[in-house]
Amino acid sequence: MKVKICGIMDIETGVAAARYGADAIGFVFADSKRKIREDKAKEIVAHLPKEVFKVGVFVNESMAEMERIASFVGLTHLQLHGDEPAASSETLSKPVIKAISFQGNDHLARFNSFPSEYILLDGPKGKYRGGNGLAFDWSEVNTALIYQKKLILAGGLTTDNVAEAIKTIRPYMVDVSSGVETDGVKDLVKIKAFIEKAKSMD
Repeated sequence: MKVKICGIMDIETGVAAARYGADAIGFVFADSKRKIREDKAKEIVAHLPKEVFKVGVFVNESMAEMERIASFVGLTHLQLHGDEPAASSETLSKPVIKAISFQGNDHLARFNSFPSEYILLDGPKGKYRGGNGLAFDWSEVNTALIYQKKLILAGGLTTDNVAEAIKTIRPYMVDVSSGVETDGVKDLVKIKAFIEKAKSMD
């Protein structure tokens, strides 16, 4: 099972997460308590293994700005967390992860044809578009509706529930942010435990 640790803000945490087995590291460039400066993200990326995905998280950002940041920082994937039109996704030079909140299967089915390799299925929207730590009922999701996509599961995942989530959804990857934090700060002990638990489900 692949694991993405999102909302990384310092070199030590990013390097440790990769060392523990994270397959993807997420950097938030949209409004969030985890928003990171471009130069800081670039510094972290320089310390990460080549094979680890470096994912930039954006909300309703212009194509030109996403491309500029991706080039400057060294991103490998672009995660679109807003209301970006399909046409814009088709023009981006990096693989796209389209993030959506689960709002029922009728809504989910509309994204099978969205021009992205990945669909990130997140919990309900809170103050921010993502990273709110809100789970949803995984048993309601009909994953067959997005059979063309690699499914990334996010939203309220923790070490305690990730095994059940993986068994229920069988995603390509699980994505965690607040679930590996203590008092709003990434916790290396929790990151290590989460990765070990998720990977034990292979």
